[in-house]
Amino acid sequence: MNISGNNLPVMSGAGSSGEVYSASLAKKQQQADGRAALALIEAAGSSAAAQSPAKSTTASLGNNINVYV
Repeated sequence: MNISGNNLPVMSGAGSSGEVYSASLAKKQQQADGRAALALIEAAGSSAAAQSPAKSTTASLGNNINVYV
């Protein structure tokens, strides 16, 4: 089986317009990725602020240890 570019249809002027279209798609994808990253950062920041602070340990914690079996 021989695969060559001779049998492919020729698109006139497709070189530059294809590059512009590809660049446009890449730009839109980068913008979407940026928006998703910002949303993730904002969600992580708001959930960290909404959590209750950790309870402080007391001075007597761990002073009584039951060693009898």
